[in-house]
Amino acid sequence: MIYFEIECIYILFFIKKIILGVTILDKLVINGGTKLKGDVVISGAKNAAVAILPATLLIDGICTIENLPDISDVRLYCEILESLGAKITWNNKHEITVDTRNICHAQAPLDITSKFRASYYLIGSLLGRCKEAIVGLPGGCNLGARPIDQHIKGFEALGAKVDVGQGKITASAKKLTGTSIYMDIVSVGATINVMLASVLAEGTTTIDNAAKEPHIVDVANFLNTMGADIRGAGTDMIKIHGVSKLSGNATYSVVPDQIEAGTFMLAAVASRGDITIHNCITKHLESVTAKVLEMGANVEEDGDNIRVWCTKRPNKVTVKTLPYPGFPTDLQPQIGVALSIAEGTSTINESIWESRFQYTYELIKMGAKITAQGKTAFFEGVKSLSGSPVFATDLRAGAALIIAGIIANGTTEVYNLDHIDRGYENIEEKFRLLGAKIDRVTE
Repeated sequence: MIYFEIECIYILFFIKKIILGVTILDKLVINGGTKLKGDVVISGAKNAAVAILPATLLIDGICTIENLPDISDVRLYCEILESLGAKITWNNKHEITVDTRNICHAQAPLDITSKFRASYYLIGSLLGRCKEAIVGLPGGCNLGARPIDQHIKGFEALGAKVDVGQGKITASAKKLTGTSIYMDIVSVGATINVMLASVLAEGTTTIDNAAKEPHIVDVANFLNTMGADIRGAGTDMIKIHGVSKLSGNATYSVVPDQIEAGTFMLAAVASRGDITIHNCITKHLESVTAKVLEMGANVEEDGDNIRVWCTKRPNKVTVKTLPYPGFPTDLQPQIGVALSIAEGTSTINESIWESRFQYTYELIKMGAKITAQGKTAFFEGVKSLSGSPVFATDLRAGAALIIAGIIANGTTEVYNLDHIDRGYENIEEKFRLLGAKIDRVTE
């Protein structure tokens, strides 16, 4: 059934391109068989940037954000902020100054917000600043059911009324009052969204069973730099003491991207390469490092650099994705590629998203032996993969398929690059500097 659905996506994709009269093919062409070697510099964290940008709406002033990744999700968010009345000045491609003193309304453009998942952070930010928000239902990668019930639960606990319908989310409140909120599940998005809505609320808000991901800490640090009072970010209990105003007038640098760093670590393992990864926080990568070592690769840490090298086929391992500090779901497809050519049979249990194994059908096209059953997949390692046309089914799957193309024999063509461009800055250039034979082709 899943395979049939994916094939339908292919057909609809190409039909859409033809009907709209736009470019039919935008792809990465990879000539495989490369052992990646060299140095790579990690960009700012996508998951932090797309939460920090809407957080600027809570500031009645000016702030500067450094180390922004140059990705499509960031550019879309800047477009949304400008539509709401913010003035954005690009100091360079990784730094902006945002003036939010003249935010004029609380309705975000529905056509843009529906293009990516993180647009839902606008609800918490606009609700906090304007006491109302109208935001399109979020889009993004198709990873199965991605409910926002915990977000709504938090907003309502603070005193808001929330309606979902006609393709949008509408929230309003006469005032927001701090309260205690227990998250029924560990949700990164809900934790951040409630934190955003609570910053300017009256009194103290406590989020219990909060997510602990590094980008949650980064958002809290950003808000505190601008005048908020948030304590406990990075633990399972966050306390937000409401303040009357965020004045801004400060500069903040986005944390390095944990997932991009992990992607290159696993690329080193899969390609039997030797990569030194610069500008990363090794503490954020401990679960990845543990699996890389278990697979038989070598790891050397030096400050904000980490070197990974591998001289043989990876060992079989068992992986279970978990909320931080567990193994990240956003690195599951990448480690899946490495395990597809490992010795023996490996198992991956995906405990976060119900449809994250769609990429395995693309790897099967390349000769992988994978059996996916519900939230579990079995990877019977083969000696090598073969080049094939493949389709990026989501952001992280796209990165995984690039790695697969690099290690495969022959030529691989990766389609649907829009997914990849949402979260990786200049990914083909970074792989090219490591020796990959990869080019972006537009026909």
